Amino acid sequence: MNQNMKRLPYGINDFEAVIEQNQYYVDKTMYLPLLENQPSNIFFIRPRRFGKSIFLSMLHAYYDCSKKEKFQTLFGDLWVGKHPTPLQGKYQILHLDFSYVGGGIEKLEENFNMYLRVKLDGFMRVYQEFYLADFKERFFKSDSGTEKLALLQDETAAKGIPLYLIIDEYDNFTNTVLNEQGENVYWAITHADGFYRDVFKKFKGMFERIFITGVSPVTLDDVTSGFNIGWHISTKPEFNQMLGFSLEEVRKMFAYYKEMGGIPATSDIEAMIDEMKPWYDNYCFSEDALHTQSKVFNSDMVIYYLRNYIDRGEAPKQMIDPNTKTDYNKMKKLLQLDKLDGDRKGVIRTIAETGQIVAPLTETFSAYRLTDPQIFTSLLFFYGMLTIKGTRGDKMILGIPNNNVRKQYYGYLMDLYEERSYVDTNQLTDYYYDMAYEGKWREGLQFMADAYSKVSSVRDGIESERNLQGFFMAYLNLNNYYYTAPELELNHGYCDFFLLPNLTHYATKHSYILELKVLSKKDYESKPEDGKLSKAEAQWQEAEEQIKRYAAAPRVEALRQGTMLHKIIMQFVAGKLVRMEEVVC
Repeated sequence: MNQNMKRLPYGINDFEAVIEQNQYYVDKTMYLPLLENQPSNIFFIRPRRFGKSIFLSMLHAYYDCSKKEKFQTLFGDLWVGKHPTPLQGKYQILHLDFSYVGGGIEKLEENFNMYLRVKLDGFMRVYQEFYLADFKERFFKSDSGTEKLALLQDETAAKGIPLYLIIDEYDNFTNTVLNEQGENVYWAITHADGFYRDVFKKFKGMFERIFITGVSPVTLDDVTSGFNIGWHISTKPEFNQMLGFSLEEVRKMFAYYKEMGGIPATSDIEAMIDEMKPWYDNYCFSEDALHTQSKVFNSDMVIYYLRNYIDRGEAPKQMIDPNTKTDYNKMKKLLQLDKLDGDRKGVIRTIAETGQIVAPLTETFSAYRLTDPQIFTSLLFFYGMLTIKGTRGDKMILGIPNNNVRKQYYGYLMDLYEERSYVDTNQLTDYYYDMAYEGKWREGLQFMADAYSKVSSVRDGIESERNLQGFFMAYLNLNNYYYTAPELELNHGYCDFFLLPNLTHYATKHSYILELKVLSKKDYESKPEDGKLSKAEAQWQEAEEQIKRYAAAPRVEALRQGTMLHKIIMQFVAGKLVRMEEVVC
């Protein structure tokens, strides 16, 4: 390994530290002139773990007049180092991160004021040479964050000092308030004379440029009617790849670490990318970029994968970074699945069971509209839980971007199922081992069928094939020995499930095609006409023909990768398994 190889910046959000400590930086500086050509006050929304914080840190370093002398050190090797803009090093920067603001209802305003006061005092210490002693004395003496803002506004306006405001996680504590304290408290701080709305009013006219980011546009709509000068660029095609990594950026990064000896010389970069794509890729944030740009990778996930490859010479066993469990818990709490109204549970179920939903994309909306299922789909889009897959007239086809997100949806489904009937997932994963290594499939699939029967009996005799498939999708995804491919196209048809062996991590010996069939109790019990098969037999015969056709598809030989393929049909009536057999041919 080359001693000069750049370190991988896993979990690092400080741009200066990345550059000065010889860490790898994916150059995003070519977006700076594009941003400067936009209106001066910008809102930009992206999901968590897409590199928002380090991008803001880069903005800070580039525009900060106190760092002007470090321009060549920090940016000399980057795109903007060779193409500097006139605004470089022009501003005094106030950089806020509202994820640091929290506390109980009675302390919200006090904590917000304290945070603002501390950040403004830090600002004044950095730029104190620009201000007279008597002003600094009055400024530091004030114990009010909003008063400090007012003092700073008057002084900088009088002196003609240009200011740049950067806000990270602008919606963090307000979303927490909305979730934990309720709509009334949220409304009180973001409307009328609420302190949060009031501080946004003060930003108006004070700063020459503003850049604000977060993960949802909910607060944006509620606080900015008083601000009313923000320009929302989140879905503009020219900024589709500004955060996250493009395919070209991933390929360049992996090639660098291969060349420097960070990953084995025998590493197949294209194979590594193909392995990551189903897990980390496929984000599109702009309708107009859908067919003109490559999809976007989740940047943190790519770095997690590469970090494992550098350490161990192979892909991580868990393709999902365990640190994202915190994100899942935040999401679960914010969505409040046990308190949803407006049929948002139905939206979650539809997406989990079908992989997509058709809905209009609303770019900003107030909190009170979150009970609207169509608004809820837009919220899921901004969280990164849905992405643009296509269009249908004036509406968007919003789909699950990748396996990482798909597993979160399946987690929601399992939460819903667990409310109705307990499933021993520890026992189930033992059965999965037997299926993978010993080809013993009957006990495990019977266990799943019995578990579904308990859930469906509680849900008033569910007979929908889609609900059955949703249940199996959720629990099959607990199986690490396989990649579960629902609705895989084989020979001009779609099998219900193909359990693809995960041979990268496990010596799996058996693979499976599962075909699930549902019949109503009435049809199951109906007597056949003379000389004809019963409806149950006719359905079974059709299933046999389907599964044999799927298994004969040219792709199957490659997909099963030398494992023994089992073709299993399961027939359900009124939520109960009535027949299960392996088709041999």
